[in-house]
Amino acid sequence: MNTPHALPADLPPLLRAGLVDLQLDPALETPLLDYLSLLLRWNRTYNLTAVRDPREMVTKHLLDSLAMHPYVDGLAGAGGALADLGTGAGLPGIPLAIAKPGLRVMLVESAGKKARFMREAVRQLKLADVQVAESRIEALDMPGAFDAITARALATLPLLVEWGGPLLKPDGRLLAMKGVEPAEEIAALPEGWAVEAVHPLRVPGLPAQRHLVVVRRA
Repeated sequence: MNTPHALPADLPPLLRAGLVDLQLDPALETPLLDYLSLLLRWNRTYNLTAVRDPREMVTKHLLDSLAMHPYVDGLAGAGGALADLGTGAGLPGIPLAIAKPGLRVMLVESAGKKARFMREAVRQLKLADVQVAESRIEALDMPGAFDAITARALATLPLLVEWGGPLLKPDGRLLAMKGVEPAEEIAALPEGWAVEAVHPLRVPGLPAQRHLVVVRRA
């Protein structure tokens, strides 16, 4: 798949610099821009994401999604399974799948137009280890199927545990992408769940705070 010429000329160097900053292979630029190009095209018709400026999409979608990549290295190396809950247009699941071959990703999204977009993206990008589940999280009948679940700005930690906890293997982890460290949400975690770690994340070009909260069964 070739990236159309419609993308602004400063986009490739912006993305490439971000990838280098995150210590990722600059060659990932091509498939990531293919995904972005498809997202821009569909977004004009289907309004998949509120962010519409391509430069903002590089920072707020691609690089923001990839900022957590060191924390799925072990999973990818072992061919582990990750469910991306309420993924929208495939964020962070599709960028992570592009960056981490071997990672098996299930994109969980109830909105039909977003699921259709993701199926087309998976087909065009030839992402063999990615599947799309057009389903509400709590209706997904895959108990204990995943080594990890993730979600990006979707819901509170207690809700994520309630909805997604049944999908996790006994030793599985919730990798929740958050802005500022969510102390109140951490304090409200239900009995039987505990925070394993809170990792500050740095997103190239984004001054706002980002944290990855890792939650496991206590």
